[in-house]
Amino acid sequence: MSYDPTASVNTADLQEKARTHLWPHFTNRKVMNDGVPVIVRGDGHHIFDSEGKKYIDGLAGLFVVNAGHGRDRIVEAAAKQMKQLDFMPIWSYAHPAAIELAERLSSFAPGQMNKVFFTNGGGEAVESAFKLAKHYFKIKGQPMKHKVISRAVAYHGTPQGALAITGIPDMKKFYEPLTPGGHRVPNTNHYRAEEMGAPTDLEAFGQWAANRIEEAILFEGPETVAAVFLEPVQNSGGCFPPPPGYFKRVREICDQYDVLLVSDEVICAYGRIGDFFASSVLGYEPDIITSAKGITSGYVPMGAMLVADKVSEPFNSTEHTFYHGFTFAGHPAAAAAALANIDIFEEENLNGRVRENSPLFRAELEKLLDIDIVGDVRGEGYFFGIELVKDKSTKETFNEEESDRLLRDYLSP
Repeated sequence: MSYDPTASVNTADLQEKARTHLWPHFTNRKVMNDGVPVIVRGDGHHIFDSEGKKYIDGLAGLFVVNAGHGRDRIVEAAAKQMKQLDFMPIWSYAHPAAIELAERLSSFAPGQMNKVFFTNGGGEAVESAFKLAKHYFKIKGQPMKHKVISRAVAYHGTPQGALAITGIPDMKKFYEPLTPGGHRVPNTNHYRAEEMGAPTDLEAFGQWAANRIEEAILFEGPETVAAVFLEPVQNSGGCFPPPPGYFKRVREICDQYDVLLVSDEVICAYGRIGDFFASSVLGYEPDIITSAKGITSGYVPMGAMLVADKVSEPFNSTEHTFYHGFTFAGHPAAAAAALANIDIFEEENLNGRVRENSPLFRAELEKLLDIDIVGDVRGEGYFFGIELVKDKSTKETFNEEESDRLLRDYLSP
């Protein structure tokens, strides 16, 4: 029996099949028991379920569909590539789409980042960066540099290595013992600065938060720390933008102690903050960039790790091979889709439109501060968060049961 995505469907039948056979990611069983929404079509910034209900796809799938649903050009580029070459791994071989995309991505990167290592998604990109950092320092004769520092409540993926970098305890507890070496520092949640014992002045808070990274490096021993993993704007916990001067100070710290700065841009790259890479907008040069999601606008899975020349240079020698890879990484169809996606970004000036409209978006969102339960509005580009509180004066938040009722039963379908 062939599958036709345009055919009419029986919602109840699909929901029952989903209950029995489909194991969705990060999904409470209640969603399946109640009847999971079945999405059948996308167009622009809208999606449609099997009952014909229309939704605004405000999360762009999962920070993914940056160019919008229904882009025939991306679909046709992938199909054309598959008719010519359906699959070829980039293990001792290469194909034109991967080569062209690697060059294109390098041209957008801040600083000198001329090597691109493809993955299938963001977690794999973070895992690759973790392994590369350790391998790099072993080649340099510093084998004890294996630890990594990230921020509290930060999400960096779920593979076993990446999970050691993720700073969400409840997400990790069932999979311990984890890969050793992960250590946490405070995040940049300025709204909660007082609760951290930090200065409330924004710039002073940024310096305080950055200096906690130096403190952690010194505590662990600079000779043991390989990398610092930071999102340009931290997603998990509630959208924490960097205070002014924060990344400048972090870069200084990493340089001082010979630690690699990894900019985890799985969410923030490809237009989310107003450029192909958010580090360019925010004015810092990382040693490694991890990216995924919007690279193809989700039409085909793909991720990419971009590497600064100083880090990739030792691997230019025939004596050193990075023994790491994935079967489907750099897939011809994915690379072709990414190239078409980038063409759309450039021809329609999507990055420029984000930068132009972001202040207007912020101004509209800040009108919500008049609502009693809206405590804070924060973000950058097209990436904003709204913090809901029970009491604005005390910043008391909702408990788990209240949050579940508010978000699942009221704000979500």
